[in-house]
Amino acid sequence: MKKQLSLILVLFCSTIMLAQKANVKKGDWESLKGITAYHVEFDYSNLEIPKYDSEEAFLKDKMAKREEKEPGTGEEFKKSWFSDREEFYEPRFIETFNDRIKNGMAKVGKDIDAEYTMKIHTTFIYPGYNVGIVRKNSKVELTLSVYKTDSPSDVIFSVDYTKIEGQGNGGYDFNSGQRIADAYIIFGRAFAKHLYKNTK
Repeated sequence: MKKQLSLILVLFCSTIMLAQKANVKKGDWESLKGITAYHVEFDYSNLEIPKYDSEEAFLKDKMAKREEKEPGTGEEFKKSWFSDREEFYEPRFIETFNDRIKNGMAKVGKDIDAEYTMKIHTTFIYPGYNVGIVRKNSKVELTLSVYKTDSPSDVIFSVDYTKIEGQGNGGYDFNSGQRIADAYIIFGRAFAKHLYKNTK
C-alpha cells in the first residue's frame, strides 16, 4: 500500500512539473550562468482573459454582475483584481523561487539593486473558480526576459511559459487572488528547477 501511495505521489508531482511548457525565444539558458541576483519587475499589459475581448471587458462584466447583487461590490472586485498582484502573485513567485533554487544559486527581488533585471510579463490569466462543490484551477502564461538593468532594450534571454496551472491549495482557494497566486507558486518552482538544471 505504501509503495502504491509513493508511486502515485511521484507520478502526480511529475505531471505537475511536466505540465509547464518553457519555450526559449531568445538566447539560451547559458546566458544566465553566473548571474546571482536579479531585480525583478512585473508587467500585466495587454492581458488576455478567456472568453473576453480584453481585460477591460472582463472587469466590466464581473463588476456589473456583482453590483446587481450588492451595490459597491463591483468596485471592490476591481480594486482587489489589481491589488492582488502585489499582495499575492508577485510575493508568491519571489518567495517560491528564492526558496526552491538549489545552493542559493541566484536571488530575485523587487528591492534588489542588481546588474541584471528579470521582467515577468503575464500575458494570459484564467482565474478559475471555486463554488464549494465545483472548482476549476487557475492558469497563467507569461514571458520572462532578462537584460542588463541599464540597457532594457538589449534582452539577453527570453522564455515563454505556458500551461502553468495552480493546484488548488487543497480546495481552500475561494478567493480568486489566491487561486491565481497558486499558479505563480507553480511557476516559481518550475523556473527554479529549469534555471538550476540548465546553468549548474
